[in-house]
Order: sequence, then structure tokens, then C-alpha cells
Amino acid sequence: MTAQDDRQRQADPLRRAVALRYDPPRDEAPRVVAKGAGAVAERIIAEARAHGVPLHEDPALVAVLSQLDLDQVIPPSLYPVVAEILALLYRTDRTVGQREAASS
Repeated sequence: MTAQDDRQRQADPLRRAVALRYDPPRDEAPRVVAKGAGAVAERIIAEARAHGVPLHEDPALVAVLSQLDLDQVIPPSLYPVVAEILALLYRTDRTVGQREAASS
């Protein structure tokens, strides 16, 4: 992806984003903590990047999650797909951490 592609995507008013939180002691399942389209989606993405929150792009999943209310837990039918994404992000984050530790 080039910088120009990134700028074009950021300018897309139809871009949507959904943020999930999953804190097992507090949440029985991942829950929607932010969602929006256009400028709101860009703000969600920017805040996630600024705080080191891993991102995963899946327009079909975002379309389904966008239908949920804020603070609503995801339905059991989405557990497998969200669990797979969380596992992927965890593995990626762990690999990056190991590389950073090795280069220090």
C-alpha cells in the first residue's frame, strides 16, 4: 500500500470502523465500544493507532458489527470469527514484541 492509497482510503466518506473491547474479568464477550462512518471511522482508527491498538480490516465483519448497539456484546454466532481475529492479533503482537526485545 502506498501513501497515496492510504490518503485515498482516509478520504473515503463511506469507510466504516467498529472498535471492540474484550476484558475477560469485566466482559462476558467482546463488546462494541465505538462505531462510525466517514470522519468518525477515521477518528476511531486514528485513536487506535495512537494508543497502539492493533487493527484488522474486514469490511464484511464491520458491516455486521455496525448493526450492534454501543456497549452491546457480540452475539455468539460471531464468537468464532472474532476469536480467530483476536488470536491472530495476539500472535502478531507477541511476534513484534519478541523482535523488539531481540533488537534491544
